[in-house]
Amino acid sequence: MPPVVISIGLLVLSNVFMTFAWYAHLKELNHKPWIVAALVSWGIALFEYLLQVPANRIGYSQLSVGELKIIQEVITLSVFVPFSVMYLKEPLKLDYLWAGLCLVGAVFFMFRSRF
Repeated sequence: MPPVVISIGLLVLSNVFMTFAWYAHLKELNHKPWIVAALVSWGIALFEYLLQVPANRIGYSQLSVGELKIIQEVITLSVFVPFSVMYLKEPLKLDYLWAGLCLVGAVFFMFRSRF
């Protein structure tokens, strides 16, 4: 499997963990002291790092740091929006579309030298 595909797959998985680490406590631990939420989130984030670090190392063999970062931002929004709507029961907003379109521009500018 190509390194870029492996890197993107690992980044998607790592982002799922990080999204839960950053936001699931708002729903699940909102009645607990913030320190409990922070420690639980930190524990979840460990798994994110166990995926994210190798993802970036593998991806860096084919991509620049800037390209890796923009890929990560696209993945972040792609994971966050369904999480927000389905898990946190937040309303789907048109603003997510506008944010996504801004990321399309970011992808264009970061990758245009490859085309």
